[in-house]
Amino acid sequence: MNHELLSATGRLLFDRRRFLTTSATALGSIALTNLLGLDGLLAAEGQGPIIDPARPFAPRQPHFPAKAKNVVVIFCAGAVSQLETWDYKPELIQWDDKPLPGGPAVTFQGPAGNLARPQYTFRPRGQTGKWVSDMIPHLAGLTDDIAFIHSLTSKSNTHGPAENFLSTGFVLDGFPSLGSWVTYALGSESQELPSYVAIPDPRGVPQNGANNWGPGFLPAAFQGATMSSKNPVRHLAAVGVSADADRAARSLLQKMNARHLAAHPGDSKLAARIASYELAARMQLSVPEINDLSTEPAHILKMYGADDTQNKDKAAFAKNCILARRLIEKGVRFVQLFNGAYASGGALNWDGHSKLKEQYDTHAAILDQPAAALIRDLKQRGMLEDTLVVWCTEFGRMPFFQKGAQGRDHNPDGFTCWLTGAGVKPGISHGATDELGQKAIENVHPLYHFNATILHLLGLDFERLSFEHNGVQRRLTNVEGKVIREVLA
Repeated sequence: MNHELLSATGRLLFDRRRFLTTSATALGSIALTNLLGLDGLLAAEGQGPIIDPARPFAPRQPHFPAKAKNVVVIFCAGAVSQLETWDYKPELIQWDDKPLPGGPAVTFQGPAGNLARPQYTFRPRGQTGKWVSDMIPHLAGLTDDIAFIHSLTSKSNTHGPAENFLSTGFVLDGFPSLGSWVTYALGSESQELPSYVAIPDPRGVPQNGANNWGPGFLPAAFQGATMSSKNPVRHLAAVGVSADADRAARSLLQKMNARHLAAHPGDSKLAARIASYELAARMQLSVPEINDLSTEPAHILKMYGADDTQNKDKAAFAKNCILARRLIEKGVRFVQLFNGAYASGGALNWDGHSKLKEQYDTHAAILDQPAAALIRDLKQRGMLEDTLVVWCTEFGRMPFFQKGAQGRDHNPDGFTCWLTGAGVKPGISHGATDELGQKAIENVHPLYHFNATILHLLGLDFERLSFEHNGVQRRLTNVEGKVIREVLA
């Protein structure tokens, strides 16, 4: 090689003594960094909480004073149409059955048809006069308490990845859910029940199943526990073992665990495993009690619709809503309540591609009264002052029907979710889609902002709450995020 063609810096790289000197310095720096890290003397980039492995669910302080202590998320799986519920677009009535000028020829599931008017009548509600659909009259009666965000966007128009994006901040699998982040940061006020509970719809689990309540790379203790009024936590009781024998076995196991832990101080994995076993033991008593709705008075069952003998799916969902309230009463930090199940052509969830009106009549009857009763019940018990209620869906729907069908295709470019309860400004509408409801055009917010706002109401700084995974400081909002302060009280 002709060294004269190299720069001065390049020629220095061929100097043997300089190479050895630089290598020694680099190796020494790596060793020093490792020693400082082992002693905890490096400046921490992340702001994760300090967790005692023996008490992973102990309550922890937020970053700043919180407005909300608990969260109930009502997750409507299948992508509810904003145009049939919360986002009134009178222009669609005038353009009904006409082609959208300059509109897309093909969307997610095929050729686009003509524009279609809202399939339900809208009318003004409450003191605010907010126009809401007749499809959901019970929830419509709560508009004075709700902060609507009409300008949300998603990164995916496919149900599974979009559920992931809403629940975890990423379209790929393997990232922690919102409930896992919250309980990792804050623990729980209840030490008898899981800190995070996911309640599947009576008709089944959502498209992406456990990814919606999974812990990702966070400690496994922060995964949501699934239970419902129909299917309580499994394997709580030992089959064929008397209560006295079970108590004696647990007492012996507790003594053996304590002795083993004393012989291995500092073993955090062992301490965490013992803590999970002890929580399971406490749940043997607490879960059957909280699942026993026979103690609820008749007027409460009627208010929720849990006594409906004609619509069994509605009654079962109503019981799930009562269960959600009871869990919050007992100090459970995060409850995720699903309405809608797996992909089924819209028969079991809100994925209204072909027969939207017919299917939404069914789904609305299941959702409306029980969900509205949950909010009213929390409010009349004074619990809404500390509880944030979130209504959400993974994306919205197009303003036109699909060609040859009576339903709307997927639309991630503009849709509605809402908040009510602790720390939320009541009776407002923030952001807007265009006049036909296709795209968000005013105060546009990717779902990162929505999740950042939920964390903020819980006293958590979305930029500080992180966890190092594979050398990267990960956050719920990735490297994005913004608090939607316009909806804060």
